[in-house]
Formats: sequence, C-alpha cells, structure tokens
Amino acid sequence: MKENFDYVGRSYPIHDALGKVTGGLVYAGDMKFPGMLHAKLLLSPIAHGIIKEIDTQKAEELPGVVKVFSYKNSPSTSFSRYRLLPEQENCPADQVLFPRKVRYYGDWVAVVVAEDADIAQEGIKLIDVKYEELPAVTDLSDALESETKIHETGNLIHQYGYTIGDGDQDGEDAEGNQVILESTVRTPKTHHATMETHVCVAQYDFSGKITIWSSCQGAFAVRTIVADFLGLSYNKVRVIKTPVGGSFGGKQEAILEPLAAFLAKETRSTVMLKLNRKECILSTMTRPEVETRLRTTCSPDGKLLKCDIDAVLDAGAYATNAMDYIGGTMGKIAKLYRIPHVNYQAKSVYTNCPVSGAMRGWGSPEFFTAVEVQMDQIAKKLKMDPVTFRLQNLVHPYDMDPVSKISLGNAGIIECLEKGAAEFDWYGRYPGSSGTGRFRIGVGFACAAHKTSMYGGGPEFSTMTLKMNEDGTFVLNTAVQDLGCGSVQSLRIIAGEALGIDPEQILVLEADTDSSPYDFGSYGTRVTYVCGVCTLKVANRVRDQILDVASRTLQVPKQYLKIQNGQVCYMKDKKLHLSFKEIGIISKNKYHLDIIATETYHGVSNPGAYGAHFAEVKVDRSTGLVKVTDYLAVHDIGQVINRSMCEGQVQGAVQMGIGYALCEEIALNARGQVINDSLKNYHVINAPDMPKVRVLLLERGGDDGPFGAKGIGEVAVVPVAAAVVNAVNHALGTDLSLLPLTPKKIVMAIR
Repeated sequence: MKENFDYVGRSYPIHDALGKVTGGLVYAGDMKFPGMLHAKLLLSPIAHGIIKEIDTQKAEELPGVVKVFSYKNSPSTSFSRYRLLPEQENCPADQVLFPRKVRYYGDWVAVVVAEDADIAQEGIKLIDVKYEELPAVTDLSDALESETKIHETGNLIHQYGYTIGDGDQDGEDAEGNQVILESTVRTPKTHHATMETHVCVAQYDFSGKITIWSSCQGAFAVRTIVADFLGLSYNKVRVIKTPVGGSFGGKQEAILEPLAAFLAKETRSTVMLKLNRKECILSTMTRPEVETRLRTTCSPDGKLLKCDIDAVLDAGAYATNAMDYIGGTMGKIAKLYRIPHVNYQAKSVYTNCPVSGAMRGWGSPEFFTAVEVQMDQIAKKLKMDPVTFRLQNLVHPYDMDPVSKISLGNAGIIECLEKGAAEFDWYGRYPGSSGTGRFRIGVGFACAAHKTSMYGGGPEFSTMTLKMNEDGTFVLNTAVQDLGCGSVQSLRIIAGEALGIDPEQILVLEADTDSSPYDFGSYGTRVTYVCGVCTLKVANRVRDQILDVASRTLQVPKQYLKIQNGQVCYMKDKKLHLSFKEIGIISKNKYHLDIIATETYHGVSNPGAYGAHFAEVKVDRSTGLVKVTDYLAVHDIGQVINRSMCEGQVQGAVQMGIGYALCEEIALNARGQVINDSLKNYHVINAPDMPKVRVLLLERGGDDGPFGAKGIGEVAVVPVAAAVVNAVNHALGTDLSLLPLTPKKIVMAIR
C-alpha cells in the first residue's frame, strides 16, 4: 500500500457544495418543462379495508384537471418496487398502483393529474370514497396469530434460519459450567427524514419513449421495473439520476417512478409527482420495526459459547425487500463475535403498518442494537467490565465468516475498541455512575460490524469509461449515484491520485441509463470499495496510455518516465517533459489516437467494516429526559479517501443513531393511523441537542478497496443506539431494551 499520497487522505468539499449553498443546484423538484402537469395522491384514511365506491366525477369536472386515476382505470399488473434485476428472486410482486383493498394508513387510493399542483390538490378533496373498514393488524407480535389476512397468502412473508456449529450443543465449557442470559430488544419503525422529499418527473415523447428524472439510488433498477411494468423495451425507458437531497436508503426502491411513468404515458405529457413531508412519512418507506429475542450462553470467565436468536421483522403492508432484509439483518453476528454455536431463526411478516424498506445500515442497526444491549447485560451478570468481556470474544483479522464463507479481511474491531477505550478514558469513567440526586451520569459503548459490498450475496461489478480531453482534463463516465454524501468527490480523488493530477481536473458523470455504463447503484456500502477500485483500474489504464504517448514523443524508455502534477517528466533529464494538455493534443494530431479506456471490475471480497462508539449521557430522573454529553467514534476504515467527508459521515450517523435510541418512532393509534405525520411531532435530534462528536479513523489497509479503503457511510450508524442505551442503563442501573427510550419509559422504569 502506498504510504505517501498526493491527494488521497486530504479534506475536500463535495463536488456540488457551491451549487447547494447558493441554491444553484437543480433538484428534480425544481425542474420545469413547457406544459408540465402535476400529480397529487389521495391516500387511504384507514389502515385496512375495501373500497366499496369511488366517485371521481367532481374532481374530473374541476377546471384544470386533466385526468383522475384509481383502481378502475389503472393497470392491475402487480410488481415489486424493490427488484434490482429481471427475474430476481426474493421479490414478491404483491403491489399494484391502486389496490381496491387498502392495507395501511397511507395506501394509494387515487391520483389527480392537473395543470398545476394547487388544482391537483383541490381535485383530491373532491373525490368521494366509501370504505368497508376491516380489522387492522398493527403489532408484529400479533401478525402470525391473527385471523385477519392482509394478503391472500397469509401474513408470513418469509422464514429464514441458519446454524453455526452444532446447534444441539448446550453451550457448556470444558468444566460443564455455563451462564445463561435471555433478553428481548425491540427497535422502532422510523422515518428517513431526508431534507428532500420524494420527487419524480416523467416525460413521454413522440417516439413512445419515456424519460424519468429521479433522485433514486439505482437508475438501472428503476428502468427494469418501469419498463417491465409498462410492457416497454428497455431502450424505450431512460432514467436520469438527479441531485439527491438525502436518501439513507429511502430512495433505493422505485416508489414513485412506475406511477409517474404511467401518468406520462397516459397523458402523453410531462408529469411531476412530488410528495410533501406527511405523504413521505405515510406512504414511502420506513426502517422496519424488529423484535429480537436472544438467549446467550457463556462460561463463567466470559467466553461466549452459544447464542439462540429469534427475530420478527415488520414488513408493513407490502413485502418490498423484507425477504432479503431479514436474512441480511441477522446473518451478521459472526462478523463481530467468535461464537462456536449459533441458532438463528427469523420471520418477516405483513402488518397493516407503513411499508418497511431499506434504511442506513440495512439491518445492522436493528441487529447489533439487540446484540450489544445484551452483551452489556451479560457483562453485568458476570460482574465483568464490558470492554474486557468483549475483547476476549471479538473476531480477529482474517477470520472466516462461517455464514457467508468469506474472509472478514483485515478486521480491526479489537484495535478500535482498545484505542477507543484509552481515548475515552473508559476504565476511569465506567466503574460507577456519578450522581445521587436528580441527575445521573453514565457511560456506555457498543461495537459494530457491517459489510463492504454485495459480493457473496449476488452479482457485484461496476463498469466505467475514462477519457482524456484535448486540454489534458478528464471525463469519468459512471452510473454511480451520489446521494449527497460526496461519492463523486471520492472517485475524483481516487482517479486524481492514480493519474497524478488535481482531482478538480476530472469530471465524474452520474447515472443516465442511455449513456452510462452499467452499475447496480449506491447501496450496500459498495461505492468506495467496488466502484472505487473500478475507478482506480480504469485510471491506471489511461495513465499507461499517457505514458505510451509521452515515450513515443520524447523518444525515451517508458520506465524512465514519471507523472506528477499533470505532466510527464523524464527522470534523467528534467528538461524533457510534456504537460497533459500537450499529450492530449499530440495524441490526436500526431498519432490519431483517442486516450480512453473502459473497465469492468468484478468484486472479489467482502471484508467487515468495523467501529466502536463510546457515549456519555446525563439523565434527569424527574423528567426522564436524556442528554448525550460526550461522544467518541472509532472506525476501521482501511484508508481515508476524503477526510472531512468521512468525519461528516460519522457525525451525521451519530445524530441519526441518537434519535433512534431516544425519540424517533412512527407511532400508530389503535386503528393503525399514524399520529406523528410531520416533523412537528416526529422528533429528530437537532443540532443544539448534539454533543461534540470526536472521530478517530484507523487506517490499517490490507483489503481490496482502492488504496486499502473501506466504506464508512453505513457502519457509522450501527453502534450508536446501543452505545446510548447502554449509557442510560449504566446511569440508572436499569436494563431498558425497548427503543426508543422516551422520557415516559425512563420514568416508569425508575418508579
């Protein structure tokens, strides 16, 4: 691994920062076309029921209304909005645009297309719907026992299980001793709360082609879903990724695109479908609620022997990614701990709740919150320090994951925990909570693991084309999709390091299915680890072509040339050199050569990404309010590409994770209606509530990412909630495990 970099490891602003702060960046919701129509949705006011009658006549007669669609005049074709590839398994096609049987509060009932958004909204009010309300299943614990069937196939979507070692072993140590602890942890259904709401623009042209502008996470996935749904060939659907004002997984699925494309096709026009905050909370997707029961056996000296895990995931009204999510969620304990025997069983179930889907960490926050809260409980029962207890059980570098059968790579979790404990002064702060009156101080920590690509779970590759312009600048054509976090800048830095040129001289194109080479999309912590290597490889190929041209022009051996600061120099005579601009012109004028390369990189590994987070909290015993007062995050990142971006990713993840632990939850009443459908009453952690977050990044290298780098965007959120919950339990001497830890729950536990 290269030790001294010219560009890698420094801090850079993200590529579109200026456009964002000046308002110059055009998001999908800012787009305008001549004659563009606007669509507004009518959402179900009940959680479960049959539409007995729907009368749209008054809405259709409203001046400015172009068309109203419902189940009566829309396709009955079922589809999966989660599907990435044609013929992909684990994607139940259980959804239609407008069902006659509504299955959750917020399900789609009708849409009004009008000349402007205000008219469309007024038209919604004029639609008369009569429902036959059915019993609603709103608790995942009741889903399998209820006589109410949400879908004809029943309420069980998928059952998943695996065993590590001999599942029948009782977990005794060599002397036949054992310590057993059972616990249940429930993590809540939460909203992504992105700054940009969901928006899609679709345009139908004279040739019968549909163009879609969408702030999505996978343009090619959207294309296959829309084209197959409408019965169009793939060259008749074009998807262009627009700037994303945040996603966190909430825009991974094709939620709006099939409907927007259908409306454009039916009206032969351009249609914008834009949701407001309430509509996003109700009718897009949420992080799933998960109940995890663990029964863990260890020896009296704290060696983990066996773990039995039973989990249930609430998919909500439609399956989307639930089959993949439950497997991906729970197959991860062996990425973090060495446990000889594991029995894991999990179910994903339908409920009459908002639809669940991907959210930052893709199941790891749900699972490792449960695991890490229980690990603290075990250490407490053993009367061991929680750090000491974990250190003797964590995975080591290059351990084999017994579930995926893939190496964990240069796993650095032990070093993360050791360095974090020293930096946080854990052994000085932990021995006892401070305070005996109203306010109590406690500290806690949690460890975490996540994946770094999709390798081992399906196809994993990326294709890119890099070309040199005549003036010595470069264009990198990709289908990567920056979600607002700086992926484009990372690729520029990687290419700049390989080419020996300032990253500012490289333009990175994002996904456009008509012109971009293929890529799966931005999810699964794959962009840096997989797409970054593709960038590095294609840049090295172009670099080699540049050296070939310079060697022919200067008439010196190629091995005596070096590239630095955008020029090629002859090592033995500094007077012999060529700038990239000169090479760009010479290659075309003299050699009739286009300096360009295309590379397809196939993923070859999937090492673990690791972190250990430490939190201090101050708890008010009278009100139950919790304030996080100090925070340290330590991550094994392999190699930092853009330092400020990595630190910002961690700090944002901590903010999200604190909300997951303390206040965020989509709450439903007895009829299954969401009662906190705006940011006025759906509470997130705001900047004044945040502690200073210290970030320590360990650059160990040793894996297959570019320059040894691994991803940070998802793993950074994984340990946060558990660290905060463990700190609260340390402060109060409690064993709270039902998230979020609202003031009411805390006060009740104290009393």
